[in-house]
Amino acid sequence: MELMTFKCPNCGGNILFDSTGQQFRCESCDSVFAKEQLEEYEQMLKKSEAPSEYVWEQETEREQVVTGSVSYICEYCGAEIVGDETTAATECVYCGSPVIMNKKLSGIDKPDYVIPFKLTKEDAKTALKNFYNKKPLLPKEFKDENRIEKISGVYVPFWLFDCGVDANIVYDATRVRTWSDSRYIYTKTSHFAVARGGSMEFERIPADGSSKMEDRYMDAIEPFDYSEMQEFAPAYLSGYLADKYDVQASACEPHVNERVNASTNETFRSTVKGYATVIPKSQSVNIRSGKAKYALLPVWMLTTRYKDKPYTFAMNGQTGKLVGELPVDKGKVIKWMLGIAAAAFAVGQIFLFLN
Repeated sequence: MELMTFKCPNCGGNILFDSTGQQFRCESCDSVFAKEQLEEYEQMLKKSEAPSEYVWEQETEREQVVTGSVSYICEYCGAEIVGDETTAATECVYCGSPVIMNKKLSGIDKPDYVIPFKLTKEDAKTALKNFYNKKPLLPKEFKDENRIEKISGVYVPFWLFDCGVDANIVYDATRVRTWSDSRYIYTKTSHFAVARGGSMEFERIPADGSSKMEDRYMDAIEPFDYSEMQEFAPAYLSGYLADKYDVQASACEPHVNERVNASTNETFRSTVKGYATVIPKSQSVNIRSGKAKYALLPVWMLTTRYKDKPYTFAMNGQTGKLVGELPVDKGKVIKWMLGIAAAAFAVGQIFLFLN
């Protein structure tokens, strides 16, 4: 297995991606580099046949596959680095050196794009705290005693789908007119067949390509800002975890088709206005096959524990959108329901008194 660690041209220290400045920083001498500078320096070293370890070190390490796990030997401290068959970037748990498994990011497995992390670990901690504060039914003990058990910045593999749609939808729509005279109230309901047809183009529909990640969480932290997407370079992974996809693009197509169908129906429905009711009667949605690109997108994963039960949260590492499930204080729920019932009873009494 070819391992890659990015090294500072000045002191040889580890170079990590700095999400705050969107640059690459040496953790030893604090030197800052742009991606173009590292690439230019690499080319200069190759031309001069200088040792490449000043930019990164590449060695063929011992690799051992045992029951689905893969182990490597850290070149700095000699400790064993254990990952699995999809691990593409990690760090040594003993000396903290960032390591990139280059072979899992090359050839057909090389990502097309990456969105670099924009938010830090501290940003993720603050977002989780704010998430707690906005939940009035949360148990007080959870909020007061809860501690983050694990927090990881992970580049999650996604497939980004482009496709086109040709659709025709017919709606049964109604308009209602009401009037009255001295004796009766009249209601007239008119029925209309409303047809809509047209084509739509979809770009970069994301689908999680990792079986480790909860799909509903990955859907919920969207959208990502694709205007900040970069061509993939391994240096962006330095200091973070990353996984290679283990779910093929073809396996994601049913989920993508569902999203395309739902979006098409919602868009077409929004054009039918001025009716009391609108019900789809028949529809034909033909999805034209497109293409899928492979990208790594930034996600902070946070885990806490309460009463021996783990709670996992996911935060978009670019926008800060955070999702997760929380426990509910049953006593607070009962008080809240009783409060609503009491308020409804009071309103009813006022209404009766006025009448």
